Amino acid sequence: MKEVAVQNAVGTVLAHDLTQIIVGEFKGAKFKKGHVIKEEDIPVLLSMGKKHLYVLEKEDNDVHENDAAFRIASAAAGEGISLAEPHEGKIELRAECTGLLKIDRARLYELVSQDEIMFASIQENIVVKEGQKLAGTRIIPLFISEENMQVAEKILADGPIIKVVPLKNMKVGIVTTGSEVYSGLIEDKFGPVLVKKFGDLGSTVVKQVFADDDDEMIAGCIRQLVDEGMDIIGVTGGMSVDPDDMTPSGIRKAGGEIVSYGAPVLPGAMFMLSYIGDVPVVGLPGCVMYSRTSIFDLVVPRLLAGEKVTKKDINMLAHGGLCLNCEVCTYPMCGFGKA
Repeated sequence: MKEVAVQNAVGTVLAHDLTQIIVGEFKGAKFKKGHVIKEEDIPVLLSMGKKHLYVLEKEDNDVHENDAAFRIASAAAGEGISLAEPHEGKIELRAECTGLLKIDRARLYELVSQDEIMFASIQENIVVKEGQKLAGTRIIPLFISEENMQVAEKILADGPIIKVVPLKNMKVGIVTTGSEVYSGLIEDKFGPVLVKKFGDLGSTVVKQVFADDDDEMIAGCIRQLVDEGMDIIGVTGGMSVDPDDMTPSGIRKAGGEIVSYGAPVLPGAMFMLSYIGDVPVVGLPGCVMYSRTSIFDLVVPRLLAGEKVTKKDINMLAHGGLCLNCEVCTYPMCGFGKA
């Protein structure tokens, strides 16, 4: 930083904000830090009583913060991401559509491990809405060397680190188990909940079938829905370890390749994920029916985005897997499911 006469400052970079006061009209930063002084600024600066300015010395190959932020954000942003205009050296990344937020964490950490680079995001694997702010990036100093910029861009060269994956409009089949519902002794309450939950995520329950507490019958209902072209199948009831709870056995007999029976999540410990071919078959415990937020909200959106969820993915939910059942639920803007 050096001091220069205003008349000699054209082309230099302002090192700090300059406040202008016009009584009764304006008080605020007329020129902000990083502003490149132009010829037409000179009369204004003199009218503000500025005879000398503190300016930054810039190397010929240095990159200004606005340009640097744009280059980083452009390289980091994938599908479903829009960029705001640079503002005071920062660029915000927003969702272009409703969908599942995905972030390449390993490369994000590698990026911010570089000197002078900042990139901050919200947690991934949540459903975000169009226009929602997802991340922001900037450099720490006012200028960054071209060499450091190229290191950052090399990290981003393998593809974006942040994207929004649209949720697919899937055809959903439901198998409702339990002798009390099958025999008509009580009314099914689970089906309407799933109609709403899947509907809120853009998918449609097109068929619901009922089965007694019989694993062969449950398996037959599941295979029927697979044959009828369902994209995802939810099986409700009978998910505990009680001897008469036959849903896990029925899913296995239907040909389900079990990914996980049990999840380190409360509510949702008795959840089952399996696949018959490419069709996810999820065993949904009773908590999905009465809990505002549960394992359903952590796993099903990922399935609707076309993601192949693994046992490791489910195990990773242990850190953050406890819902506090807050009186006013703020999910997903809370710690639940944030592995």
